[in-house]
Amino acid sequence: MSEDPDKTTEHAASEARGEELRENIALTDARRTEEERAKAEAEAKKAEEKAEELSRKERQQREKAARVHEAAERERSTLSGGHVASPGVGSATDANAAASVAAGGGPAHAAFPGADKLPAAAQRPEVMIGAAFVGSFLAARILKRIFD
Repeated sequence: MSEDPDKTTEHAASEARGEELRENIALTDARRTEEERAKAEAEAKKAEEKAEELSRKERQQREKAARVHEAAERERSTLSGGHVASPGVGSATDANAAASVAAGGGPAHAAFPGADKLPAAAQRPEVMIGAAFVGSFLAARILKRIFD
């Protein structure tokens, strides 16, 4: 059984063309993968740059917050009255008040029981005076409603 030489040549050419097409497909796949890798690298670079930018922005905002906090602390310390010198205890001071100061009890301890448990802002004299005014105003309004 001998085969036709034209068919054998045709078959060999067909096989060669098939191999050539498979090679082209493999090269195309390789190029596509290379493009995807390049795209992924570009996206990674953009993401890294964005992360660095956000990191700088975060650092700047934290520094700004620290500066604002320091300024607020300075303002609180100048407004709190904690650094204001009191007239002190003199010869005209009541003996009980002098004894209280000598025992370590200051104005915050003398205000009312539990005053030392309040926040520092609520222990300030102007806040206490305001609270007393509001309390007396409310008591007066309530009494007025009751007796009218």
